[in-house]
Amino acid sequence: SLLVGLNWNLSGQSFRMPNCSPSSMFAMKVMILAAGYGKRLRPLTDHTPKPLIEVGGKPLVVHHLEKLAAAGFREIVINLGHLGAKIPQTLGTGSKWGLSIAYSDEGPEPLETGGGITKALPLLGQETFLVVNGDVWCDLDFSAIPRQLPEKDDALLFLVPQPEWRDKGDFSL
Repeated sequence: SLLVGLNWNLSGQSFRMPNCSPSSMFAMKVMILAAGYGKRLRPLTDHTPKPLIEVGGKPLVVHHLEKLAAAGFREIVINLGHLGAKIPQTLGTGSKWGLSIAYSDEGPEPLETGGGITKALPLLGQETFLVVNGDVWCDLDFSAIPRQLPEKDDALLFLVPQPEWRDKGDFSL
């Protein structure tokens, strides 16, 4: 799932992320969530963070980086948690993909989605940003993401149908 155009109320300070215009789309930063334990993939994740598990010959997160770069995104923030040091060791600065990657280290205990995003806000700034789960396969065309949210919307969430092989999921409609 992906989020665009978040509103935050931090320590009583509210602000609305401004709408994205076509000219600012490629300036939009991206946060890739990569701090979780990956418990459902154990034992694979005992020594490898879930976003670095290879699918189709490359880590899951690399699939995202390639697609984000192809869609024109340039600034990426990745949060780190479980075995987090392995992620910057593998991805580096992002220059291989024409990206600039900054890292937000959550420490030894992951902060969950909201806590991870909140901790990374100094790196993300106050403009609208995209959030991508780094440990999932996603075939969404990142260049097709709306460049503007409707005036009263705070977020945009992309969901995918539950696969037939899975009997329950995290969300349902």
